[in-house]
Amino acid sequence: MPTITFANEKKEIQVPEGANLRKEALAAGVALYPGIHTVANCHGFGSCGTCRVLITKGMENTSPRGILEAARMAVSLAYIGNESTMRLACQTKVKGDITVTTCPPLNLFGESFFS
Repeated sequence: MPTITFANEKKEIQVPEGANLRKEALAAGVALYPGIHTVANCHGFGSCGTCRVLITKGMENTSPRGILEAARMAVSLAYIGNESTMRLACQTKVKGDITVTTCPPLNLFGESFFS
């Protein structure tokens, strides 16, 4: 069974292969949504972009980014500088061990922002 390590929460959970990252995180009591987005979110349909996470280890152990997720992330400023590691938890299936950073901060002054 794959293990998801939540870096901010210092928590590890085991999940069945192919499990949805959002559902498993919420079931384990991990807060995916900042502030008001705890109640004002799309509930896993991939349209709000508030469940974004950074996969800091094991990106190859996640499902490929789909069209809906790619389109949503393309219009998000939070995505800049993290194109290869930022995912929407609601659109990510876990295939192996991963390490996740929830509620990543914006990096508006990073080296990739103005390029």
